[in-house]
Amino acid sequence: MPSTAITQKGQRGSRVKLGGSILALVLLENGRQIRGRMSQLSINGGLISLENPLDEGIRVTVLFHLGNTSIRSRAQMLFPMWATKGCLQPFRFLEFPEACLASLNRELAKLVSAGAPQEEEEAE
Repeated sequence: MPSTAITQKGQRGSRVKLGGSILALVLLENGRQIRGRMSQLSINGGLISLENPLDEGIRVTVLFHLGNTSIRSRAQMLFPMWATKGCLQPFRFLEFPEACLASLNRELAKLVSAGAPQEEEEAE
């Protein structure tokens, strides 16, 4: 199944604000599983609410369900930000199958058309 790197400069879209309504599971390379809630999401990555921050730069597998789509993707954790309860940890997707990317794109478009709040990202 072909995979694609999805973090392309100048190819950034809107980030849909989910407000923690989507549960997510972060799988560490040592087999540990961490539960969190997806705060924001785009086709390039997102922002996940965690009880404790993860180290910047580590590679993980992120799993979550969005609409009718199950997403399982490799991701890289970015610098965490402390929040009132726990932290908000940004991440970027590294690679995943084309079909999975298309499904994520469709589900995000459905949320946008249903009126989900968005935050426009600037091109790098």
